[in-house]
Amino acid sequence: MRYYLRVADKIEWADRPEGLMQHLPRLEDLPPGFELPRPISVTFIPATVFDNPALLRVNPEYFAWLTSLPLLERERLLGGNWKIRPAAGLYFKREWCEVADEVPADLDIVRYWDLAATEKTEFNDPDWTIGVKLGRDRNGGYWLLDMVRRRANPGDVERLMLNTATQDGKKVRIGFGRDPGQAGKSQALHLVRALSGFTVVPASESGDKLTRFGPFSSQCRAGNVKIRRGSWNEDLFRVLEGFPDLAHDDEVDACSGAMEMLNPQIKGWNMLELARRELEAAKQRNKPQPTKTLPQPGSMEWFEAQKKSH
Repeated sequence: MRYYLRVADKIEWADRPEGLMQHLPRLEDLPPGFELPRPISVTFIPATVFDNPALLRVNPEYFAWLTSLPLLERERLLGGNWKIRPAAGLYFKREWCEVADEVPADLDIVRYWDLAATEKTEFNDPDWTIGVKLGRDRNGGYWLLDMVRRRANPGDVERLMLNTATQDGKKVRIGFGRDPGQAGKSQALHLVRALSGFTVVPASESGDKLTRFGPFSSQCRAGNVKIRRGSWNEDLFRVLEGFPDLAHDDEVDACSGAMEMLNPQIKGWNMLELARRELEAAKQRNKPQPTKTLPQPGSMEWFEAQKKSH
């Protein structure tokens, strides 16, 4: 058991109530008849899913859902490790993803942009404009096909987006993060007009970076993301592996946005719901398909089939 008080928006902890008395008002400053308040007590009882066998009997797949979570959530909810903190290397490792020289032709493809609008000078260290091209195949696998990165002013960023869209072709849907407020709405309207002739979807980004990156991280950890070999690979790996400790993580936001664009429903899911749905989808993909039996020639069923075919 521990005790705490909130002092000036900061929580102060102590093992005994006496350790927090200096943060309480003095007794003589209180109205007559009032006693000093006591610090709030908190009791933490460590437990894991294995301490609740009844839950696993009722829902035996719950354990599989937990094992499908990203490392941070999995350590907390499955391992009971609430001391773990976000750190570089927890959310992405390059060995999770196969680097491929050839990709399927029948992909559902999007290009998602995380926008910045400041040129690099000797006096600044601005964010990058990143455009990630992500595809999904018929089996639910993901293919990271290309990445464009640039530090540029708004006019050059606009030209970069238009040139990239022209190279990608009209079948590739385009998305970008829309900032809240009137300025963000005006920028989104301007870019949609500038990219007329292409399918453009401005997206309102909500939630913290760690939560938004979770779905992409989960797919990578499961080996469900392949990356096309290119000169941009090392820049991508460096940033994803360094997240969340790097000063610039624009590639992370672009990957998160591309994943959400291909799966718009995941915006409202928590990590456990995402893991559950991924598990269900994997079970359906691995489920053997029923075979169709043909009637024996000369049988009644065969004659009936012949009549229907003519």
